[in-house]
Amino acid sequence: MDAVDRLRRKLASPLPGHDTFLELSGYKRPDLERALKLDPPPRESAVLALLYPKPEALHVLLMVRPTYDGVHSGQVSFPGGKREPGDASLGHTALREFAEETGAATDTVQLLGALSPVYIPPSRMLVTPFVGFAERMDPWRPDPREVARLLEVPLELLLRDDILKRREQFIQLMGRNVEIPYFDLHGEVVWGATAMMIAELRELLHGDPDPH
Repeated sequence: MDAVDRLRRKLASPLPGHDTFLELSGYKRPDLERALKLDPPPRESAVLALLYPKPEALHVLLMVRPTYDGVHSGQVSFPGGKREPGDASLGHTALREFAEETGAATDTVQLLGALSPVYIPPSRMLVTPFVGFAERMDPWRPDPREVARLLEVPLELLLRDDILKRREQFIQLMGRNVEIPYFDLHGEVVWGATAMMIAELRELLHGDPDPH
């Protein structure tokens, strides 16, 4: 598939990073060099943005996290989680966590490459987003402890300009409301780290994410 081949090539080249998207809100997260110098260092984790075909088009899978007493309650994210001591690599982390959260086997998933890491200050996580492709997927059996529901998003929708919107959001790190950019996917507000990952993925596929 053209989109998959194009992504594989672009992920092997210098990445655009997140500055273009962050400039939309005037908010910049700590740069990666500063994050890596923290003592103790940030915890490593990985997520998987999986592309897979359905009869009509390529789709990307996201998930809505359950409501709980925590900083990521109810948020939309790519499946993923913390690196465990037994993980041979962060790519292994992404595949293992994807399987645990969605219930789908990952033996047919090809890792195309990784997007730019994202540092998340509230949870002190350094997240590496991987992009993968599978020609087929088993039926989803999401873990209800980790997943409220799955979002199967057509890639065509993910690339549309009209899904990028703005709203006021309380930013814990700043202690105040800030007008932020977000993506409206099937009525879900996708913001923060996941929105940064989506914005970079969009840039790789079709250019500047700014609809203006």
